Amino acid sequence: MLYYARGSETDNLTGEDLRQGLCQALDKLGAKSKVLAVPPDGTRFYSRAGELTRLAWQYYGDKLTDILPALGTHFAMTEAEIKRMYGDTPPNLFRKHDWRNDIVTLGRVPGEFIKQVSEGKLDYDWPAQVNKLLVEGGFDMILSPGQVVPHEVVGMANYNKNIFVGTGGAEGINKSHFLGAVFGMERMMGRADTPVRKVLNYASDHFTKHLPIIYVQTVVAATENGSVVRGLFIGDDIECFNRAAALSLKVNFQMLDKPLKKVVVYLDPHEFKSTWLGNKSIYRTRMVMADGGELIVLAPGLKEFGEDKEIDRLIRKYGYVGTDKVLQLVKQNKELQDNLSAAAHLIHGSSEGRFSITYCPAHLSQKEIESVNFQYADLNTMLKRYNPERLKNGVNIVNCEEIFFISNPGMGLWAWKERFNK
Repeated sequence: MLYYARGSETDNLTGEDLRQGLCQALDKLGAKSKVLAVPPDGTRFYSRAGELTRLAWQYYGDKLTDILPALGTHFAMTEAEIKRMYGDTPPNLFRKHDWRNDIVTLGRVPGEFIKQVSEGKLDYDWPAQVNKLLVEGGFDMILSPGQVVPHEVVGMANYNKNIFVGTGGAEGINKSHFLGAVFGMERMMGRADTPVRKVLNYASDHFTKHLPIIYVQTVVAATENGSVVRGLFIGDDIECFNRAAALSLKVNFQMLDKPLKKVVVYLDPHEFKSTWLGNKSIYRTRMVMADGGELIVLAPGLKEFGEDKEIDRLIRKYGYVGTDKVLQLVKQNKELQDNLSAAAHLIHGSSEGRFSITYCPAHLSQKEIESVNFQYADLNTMLKRYNPERLKNGVNIVNCEEIFFISNPGMGLWAWKERFNK
């Protein structure tokens, strides 16, 4: 059921609009005695989910007893990150998700279903895993705010991904990421109906009907004057996601008439500290990059490859080597078989040999960057050449050269018309 819906390509929802929309939906749902919020973490700062979580705390008061950021495999949030994203929401309400230990399995999606949606590429079953707090906490509402935006693993982010991946376990995260990678990112990004989404929807329909989950979905556009909320959709089923996804495709997706030869992407140091996240610069631009083109990534916050120590080790060991090589390595190495999300990430972070990728990090050495098959350039030199404060999103002329600048790859998807339609 849809409890609130507002949004269009030109809408601009203020903080007060968000408060009124959320309160209107919560009023319809009636009084609650114990509420859990499951928002995204600091890597989704611009989603406005932090603000919505704070508004929910103000609405429910001491009835909102727990906040579980949907970390997935990410690092736990620091107190400073919590304050930046959630304002004066009490820090003692926040819980840490341990994706390797704090999970329960609600059921398993059968291998035959996986085989069907993957076009025969995979046939393992998939565990519907969530943090045990969702099941054992005795909540009469689980509020799941987040942003719907094009995504490399599932097609369009959020909805039940926030639950099954954001609070999921190692096996579920590994297998879902690998399914998306093997099926092909470029076949899924910007699409609401994908193999991974079908698996998550199967799990929702069969295993979580008893959980009182309410989804609060934003659609946020990047503009020259900052981020703007274009839509807010609140409901307990897939309709709110579908409405948000349709709007996101209009406001977060730039379809260009020709491929781009040179793209410069800036990674906000507050948000992007690893290539696990920073490779959105690759995921979100690969459909617009010309063969033989150049992608330059300005990464002042980059200090590691993986947000998990084991995944970081695997990235350093195998590097970003593309689909065929990764599939071969998975067959040959049990440590990759046991960490399929890392294997999927090695596919995601490769250009498949089509274009060059140059990382400009502040805290990783040239040797480290080149060891994982990226090219390296000095950050300070490149910041002088491509100053993010002087560039506008889109086409710029720098030293008589045309470049395409992207200030935040997490806010959109860019594609060349022919490649997307193909």
